[in-house]
Amino acid sequence: MVFETHTVQETEEVGATLARAMDRGGVVAMFGGLGMGKTAFVRGMAAGRRIDAEVSSPTFALVQDYGGTPPLVHFDMYRIETWEDLYATGFFEYIDMGAILAVEWSEQIENALPEDAVRVTFERLSDTDRRITIEGVEL
Repeated sequence: MVFETHTVQETEEVGATLARAMDRGGVVAMFGGLGMGKTAFVRGMAAGRRIDAEVSSPTFALVQDYGGTPPLVHFDMYRIETWEDLYATGFFEYIDMGAILAVEWSEQIENALPEDAVRVTFERLSDTDRRITIEGVEL
């Protein structure tokens, strides 16, 4: 499914739509460069799951667990370079516990993504406009 957004709020709403469609845990693998709206998308996912949390990019922490049922866990894989780095984030443990993993910079861990991962690709159309393509889930 393809969405075009023109504001941060519209990007958040697309994230909320996806989150409401997820009735169990899974990996949401996000692809796209810096400033594309990935964190806004995750903010929307939290709202769609009715999670009251301060959503911010986990650039320095690498992982933010926002709670919820199932828990929404936000990853930033930008600096992940080795399998050891990936294991250290708890990525596989969160999958095993049935969490929803929102993974920024999934390009970095392409070989570790499960086959059933939902793939979300962000494309810049202008300074404010984005094309968001979601594959792997029915909305």
